Amino acid sequence: MFSADTKTLNRIEPVVRRVLIADPNLASARLLQDIMKSMGAREVVTEADEHRALDHAREMEPGLIFTERSGPKLDGEQLARRIRRSHLACRRAPIIMVTADATATSIRGARDVGVHEFLRKPFASADLFRRIENVALKPRDWVEGVRYVGPDRRRFNSGEYAGPQKRTADKPASAAQAALEVKDQAMRILAAALAKFDNDPTQATRAIRQQVETLKAVATKNSDARLAIAVAGLDGYMALGAPNKAGLAEPIGAILALAPPETLARAG
Repeated sequence: MFSADTKTLNRIEPVVRRVLIADPNLASARLLQDIMKSMGAREVVTEADEHRALDHAREMEPGLIFTERSGPKLDGEQLARRIRRSHLACRRAPIIMVTADATATSIRGARDVGVHEFLRKPFASADLFRRIENVALKPRDWVEGVRYVGPDRRRFNSGEYAGPQKRTADKPASAAQAALEVKDQAMRILAAALAKFDNDPTQATRAIRQQVETLKAVATKNSDARLAIAVAGLDGYMALGAPNKAGLAEPIGAILALAPPETLARAG
């Protein structure tokens, strides 16, 4: 059914070793199962029910997840969102949505809930393999925000995204520019996390902790003492446990005071 060079199959093996397929169509699920086994998958579980799929994700810790967009007992976008915002070991696992519903709305919806790749049914094995190569061998930066959790959407394969850095040619011109963009995004996420803290304190806390680590690295790399001191204040507060919005306001404010006005404007 499928053939690929041994070297590539060996490289993708850690990702395809355990695969979860959420699809109410038995024929479609069986096709995916057979293709994945031909690629070296050792454990493939298929499930038509969203809630049971989530249980399987918890139990088997898949390295790769496929989902249909919809079914009688399945909402693929909701499944992806629940996985991304969970505490499951597989919450960062690549998710590929495979569906005949390939409208602009469904593509945007998949992108915005943290799906890595989108594949339209019916598909050729070679098209599926390219998607798997992308998620296994070309990992994207992870974004831990409040409104969005998942891989960097600027690299989504939908083709309809018109924002900055969609193309490889749009990458930052220098390491300094790349570091500035990382810092800018981390500060925007901090501002959003503080603003939305009471709406979703669990995810806001997780987002803040991730930005603390990101900004620590930026401060160290750039020898930015002011940023390092400000981040240390937030890190110290987070270490106390049980953060709240009132307590976060001062240390996050100290960091945001170092941001240019346009950064905070984009955070809104």
